[in-house]
Amino acid sequence: MNLDLWYRQAVLSVAGSPRVEALIKTRARSLVRRYVAGESLEEALQAAERLEVQGVHAILDLLGEMVHREEEARAFQRGILELVRAVAERPWPKYISLKLTQLGLDLSEALARELLRGILREAEPKGVFVRLDMEDSPRVEATLRLYKALREEGFSGVGLVLQSYLYRTEKDFWDLLPYRPNLRLVKGAYREPKEVAYGDKRLIDAEFLHLGKLALKEGLYVAFATHDPRLIAEVQRYTQAMGIPKERFEFQLLYGVRPEEQRRLAQEGYTVRAYVPYGTHWYPYLSRRIAERPENLFLVLRSLLGG
Repeated sequence: MNLDLWYRQAVLSVAGSPRVEALIKTRARSLVRRYVAGESLEEALQAAERLEVQGVHAILDLLGEMVHREEEARAFQRGILELVRAVAERPWPKYISLKLTQLGLDLSEALARELLRGILREAEPKGVFVRLDMEDSPRVEATLRLYKALREEGFSGVGLVLQSYLYRTEKDFWDLLPYRPNLRLVKGAYREPKEVAYGDKRLIDAEFLHLGKLALKEGLYVAFATHDPRLIAEVQRYTQAMGIPKERFEFQLLYGVRPEEQRRLAQEGYTVRAYVPYGTHWYPYLSRRIAERPENLFLVLRSLLGG
């Protein structure tokens, strides 16, 4: 098995243990604050203000996913609507992100569609862009269906995510092309079986660049979500060589990850956004960040040993 795949699957498997979750929640709070802006909306807005001063825009995300009861989904919708109203009052670019399982996708597509529709009805008139995060492979098809359905209802201020590690993604790209989607391109952070996803980092990176270049050639707006200096440099080289203006794409990075790179890219005139998560449901998000890089595991161990 590829070493990168083995590491990611091992970390996500261990992170699923209730004992490990309890340990991290009680002894690694300083690490949490490195990647999560806080538990309240006010803390997230303050983090966004600090980024704006540096020329980096915020993508605000109320953390939550895979709810098991309709009341939870409706509570998350209320929280996201509160976020929409707060962002709408700010002078900086208005941009939020959400997960459909947060809105009850696992309970019913109809429920998720209803709640998402309610969010878009409030967000679009206020100029708030809504990004639908892509979750693990069993939920991709439903996410694509809901995106297409809402676009066909006339909503335009909504974007989608494609993951380069899934075998199916290029086909999904061509299926989506008639909708002219605003795309965020990521490698993918979920634990996936070898039957559906590449395990070799070189192949995942190659697909990332292939899909990104394909989207640019087709005239789509592309958000390249990566921290990999090699991939960022290749996007810069390719767009310059092809004469693609900086207004046609952007770079997106995670809050707390390579902040100096975020500032550097912004100073060079690129649109840069930092994904700013907040809320009390941060553990699944943190688990995936730990699984992405071995260095993050060392930070966890240091936090645990240091209390």
